Amino acid sequence: MTRRLLILFFCLATLLPGIALAQGQFKVLVVAIPNRYHHDYAVVAKPQFERMAQRHGFDLTWSWNSTPFDGDLSPYAAIVLLNTPGDELKGAQRTNFEAYVRKGGGVVAVHRALIFNPPGEWPWFERLIGRTFRIHPMVQTATVRVEDAAFPAAFGLPANWVWTDEWYEFNAPVTRGLRTVLSVDERTYDPTRIWPGQTANGMGEHHPVAWYHAYDGGRVFVTALGHTPALYDEPLYLEHLYGGLWWTATGKGIDTPR
Repeated sequence: MTRRLLILFFCLATLLPGIALAQGQFKVLVVAIPNRYHHDYAVVAKPQFERMAQRHGFDLTWSWNSTPFDGDLSPYAAIVLLNTPGDELKGAQRTNFEAYVRKGGGVVAVHRALIFNPPGEWPWFERLIGRTFRIHPMVQTATVRVEDAAFPAAFGLPANWVWTDEWYEFNAPVTRGLRTVLSVDERTYDPTRIWPGQTANGMGEHHPVAWYHAYDGGRVFVTALGHTPALYDEPLYLEHLYGGLWWTATGKGIDTPR
């Protein structure tokens, strides 16, 4: 009798994998659309996000294209735009995304997602990000400073963090209420080191590289870090990403107005 019960159990487990796998604390959609300067990063990032989902107990959907925005986004507590800018979304996909945020959906925007081309074509998305991209110098090592140690994306980071990345520069904020989590110390790298024919001068003393805010009914976490594929193997960076994702999906870890 016991053997029969065991056989029945294993048969049910085989027939009903969805029940076994769909028990996470929340659902996350990661959209990683390859583009000219960001394509091989996803080979490293995808298995790391899968491990992250297993470690932290959430359900993960990974997409290489924008087709999820044609359907129902409501099951997702957060959508991660992983090096995927808003200009990848067209027509009704943009309307669907706006509706998702207005109903309380969370958004994590990583690195290339902060750049929208052409500028000004979708003002709602630029306000979602909070700042518009200006230029960046060559990849260099610099010191990242924690500006808000009480935000989950900074919980696992040292107060001063040596990091190598592409240091985006931004124009003045287009959205009020942005809360800076991390900044880069421009004294620790050369903001003018750029390709011939281009000019970059840095942003000065206050150069944010990660921030968060409440926007149009939803929660948004933005990080400019994450250019090269090797960075997605770094435990501290993955803690940074998950901390921001956790807050974006749940609102937990900090008291913040909605």
